[in-house]
Amino acid sequence: MSSSYGNNIRLTIFGQSHSDAIGVTMEGLPAGSAVDLEELQRFLSRRAPGRNAWSTPRKEADAPEILCGLKNGVTCGAPFTAIIRNTNTRSGDYAPFADTPRPGHADYTAAVKYNQANDPSGGGHFSGRLTAPLCIAGGICLQLLAREGITVRARIRSIGNVTDDSPFISPVSGLDFPAVSPEAAKAMQELIEAARQDQDSVGGVVECIVEGCPVGLGDPMFDGMENRIAAIVFGIPAVKGLEFGAGFHASCLRGSENNDPFIIENGHVAAASNNAGGILGGITNGMPIVFRAAFKPTPSISKQQQTVNLKTGENAVLSITGRHDPCIVPRAVPVVEAAAAIAVYDALLDYKKYRS
Repeated sequence: MSSSYGNNIRLTIFGQSHSDAIGVTMEGLPAGSAVDLEELQRFLSRRAPGRNAWSTPRKEADAPEILCGLKNGVTCGAPFTAIIRNTNTRSGDYAPFADTPRPGHADYTAAVKYNQANDPSGGGHFSGRLTAPLCIAGGICLQLLAREGITVRARIRSIGNVTDDSPFISPVSGLDFPAVSPEAAKAMQELIEAARQDQDSVGGVVECIVEGCPVGLGDPMFDGMENRIAAIVFGIPAVKGLEFGAGFHASCLRGSENNDPFIIENGHVAAASNNAGGILGGITNGMPIVFRAAFKPTPSISKQQQTVNLKTGENAVLSITGRHDPCIVPRAVPVVEAAAAIAVYDALLDYKKYRS
């Protein structure tokens, strides 16, 4: 079940980039929970393509059609299923790649695994297009978490070699380009445009913060909060790395520098710092969950690249035309929020079982 995730909320993503529709089914949503569809659409629009200069020109409304699971805007206990119609596909753009796999894509591995029965149009089921139904599920979980006093927000931390080190105090979801510093945002946009002009692409890092979690979410070993978040975040195409708290920098510190001292704050146990990223032993410690996801550069670029012809067994050269993001990071910000919200809400339902 590689396209499914969750223990209490079981979601399954279906469809292909150029199929008639893509969608999600969610089982286990508590009955009687109101879903604000207008708020959900606003969230989905943050990820939708074709909205600005650093996005693919492909335009999709990304308006979800609710098939079941809601009655008068409230979850009714039945599995929730929603689809998004694909309305602006150009499958012909991918015909040249039937026998010449694109470097950096899953064309070759999928062709071998599925005996060349895979659908390479737009990347098929491997496409970032499948993050739209993930955002449907995540958008609903964000609403449910907010009612529990838990918030999730993400921002662009870096694009290429441009880093935004500004304190991440307030949400940036209302910004067209979700970085904190206007100066860093301008430099990042210039870097993206330079890559586009050079028929190339660039990657970056998204930072996410989850605040308001109680102490006790997650479990040791294989079901820790890091594991739960990593399992779904790595389901986002192009994610190549993940770190929590101080992350890899912790390996450069001494224990006395990396440990977060415990303190009493407002009558409660807290930590004086947050190098642990809000998680100890796989279990939330009451501090904000902080993690960063690294995204590779968009593999679809117009520059000529070396490949092979699977039919002739010879070396070949290709150039990828069509509509592609020169940088997927800005549109990935709400996707990371969605993934985190799903993981945290699923763990919260486990927590409530222990507390009941």
